Amino acid sequence: MTSLVHGIDRIAHLDLVGGGQVYVHDGYAYVGHMKPPHGTSIIDVRDPLKPRVVSTLMLDNDRSHTHKVRVVGNIMVVNVEQNDRHAVRRAARIPEVTQTFRQGHGRDPSEAELAALLNVQAEMLPTLRRRLVEGYGDGGFKVYDVSDKANPKELAYVRTHGFGTHRFDLDARYAYISTEMEGYVGNILVIYDLADPTRPQEVSRWWMPGQHVAGGETPTWSGYSHRLHHTLRHGDELYAAVWYAGCRIIDVKDITKPTTIGAFDYHPPFPEPTHTFMRVPFPVAGRTLAVAVDEEHAHTPGQLHGGLWVFDVADPANIQHVGMWHLSERASPFVEHGRFGAHQFQEHMKDTRLYTAWFAGGLRVVDIADPTTPEEIAWYVPEPCAGAKAPQSNDVDVDDQGLVYLLDRDVGFDILEPKI
Repeated sequence: MTSLVHGIDRIAHLDLVGGGQVYVHDGYAYVGHMKPPHGTSIIDVRDPLKPRVVSTLMLDNDRSHTHKVRVVGNIMVVNVEQNDRHAVRRAARIPEVTQTFRQGHGRDPSEAELAALLNVQAEMLPTLRRRLVEGYGDGGFKVYDVSDKANPKELAYVRTHGFGTHRFDLDARYAYISTEMEGYVGNILVIYDLADPTRPQEVSRWWMPGQHVAGGETPTWSGYSHRLHHTLRHGDELYAAVWYAGCRIIDVKDITKPTTIGAFDYHPPFPEPTHTFMRVPFPVAGRTLAVAVDEEHAHTPGQLHGGLWVFDVADPANIQHVGMWHLSERASPFVEHGRFGAHQFQEHMKDTRLYTAWFAGGLRVVDIADPTTPEEIAWYVPEPCAGAKAPQSNDVDVDDQGLVYLLDRDVGFDILEPKI
């Protein structure tokens, strides 16, 4: 096994409650937390050696989490999504699973047997049953004024449908929201105009053929395997990660009529879903590139872990795969504890380095200067915080000074200084 740290130093740490996204803007780090009651924290990092939490928005129930956050100017947008959403949806099958078990065994399943059949933790069953009875109508997104970082002010709360909103993009005018909507299977894109942040207005929708079941479409896949994770805007194009359907490029010259102009799908044979697809904002080795990262879920021995992809997108109608990078299991002593493979890189690039949160593999810095042969040039594997068996590096951002902000899914927030 290689050393845990190479080419990068930790300069500060907070035992922060685990998070889903970190976004650094104008001397502050914004963190969306994974679990209620913690919602969104704002951390003063103007002195990166002494980060200081200046406010945390708390949630008033356990039905939702707000684990994603983006900021433009003094406007902050956070998602509102059903907490434990996948477990809740599996729990909806309790009557069906119980009946099938009863027919085969002549009795009802025990709580442990039922949990195993549903792939949930037995201790969660009472909560899941309660949530099924309560229903869920809180999903969507919220808009805040954060001109006073210690006292964010809610400006708007837009409710969407189903689970609500997952990850999203934001610019000075529009929010590109990945959400469930009535009549569709799985998350689609809904673009909102935030010209008046107190009254977001829907502009348009985009979805993959087969998702709009209320419009007469029929999915060619099962369940929710084909859905939008989120898009990232570059010029007049959106780069969309669509889970087990791979990648899409969407033309938004006319923001009211998003149009698919490119697609690439590598499922199968690759086993992990596409989490993020991002345009590289400058030529590399004379090529027009985009990069993608997969999200590691439950790993199957013998299969590849989630990794990084490099694509040539000069012709969106003919996307070409030109390079890939994977992390060896030997790179971390924590490979057998929790998720190990890739998850997310910083959603902007100033040079050819990709800073990538790699779950139990920590932070990996991969240079795509030669896009056909990406090269790891630095890494940082955090020691697990108290009570954890392994780091679960979940998200990362890089500020204008090149400092790196690494967020753990369970607990921990590190500020790192590259030495490369």
